[in-house]
Amino acid sequence: MASGDQQTATVVPAGGLPLGAAITASGRISATRRAESPAANPPFTRQELIALDEALIRATRDTGARFSVYIGDLGDDAFASASEVLKNCPEPAYAALIAVSPNSRDIVVVTGHEVEHKLGDKVAQLGVTAAIPPFQQGQLVDGLIAALRVMSSAVKPPTA
Repeated sequence: MASGDQQTATVVPAGGLPLGAAITASGRISATRRAESPAANPPFTRQELIALDEALIRATRDTGARFSVYIGDLGDDAFASASEVLKNCPEPAYAALIAVSPNSRDIVVVTGHEVEHKLGDKVAQLGVTAAIPPFQQGQLVDGLIAALRVMSSAVKPPTA
């Protein structure tokens, strides 16, 4: 620890964490949840999920925003529904959510108030625009990865 740095501790009462949750060395809570009934025919391959996970990690590292993806019905007001989903993301103030409603063909990007200055409307539009061609070809994961890469590149400062 550097001189002058202070350590902070997270105090959790005994039994205060749910089953499958732990406090990491950095003080963050890491949790798992049970898959109640695994899908017989999952919609994505293992390789697609790994590629999406890597793109989410990279975008999060590059921008400082906690990227998440939601795929599901967003109803009649896609933006309002995506905003509600954002509230359930880890650290919603620092979150960036790409929400896709495949049946209605809606793509929405919403951000928490702490990262909206980085990931404003122009960056979100770049991400949506990058996702459209792969989506049109039926490549949902490729479209999400394209959106993440473009948004991350638009925010990340250029290296010398």
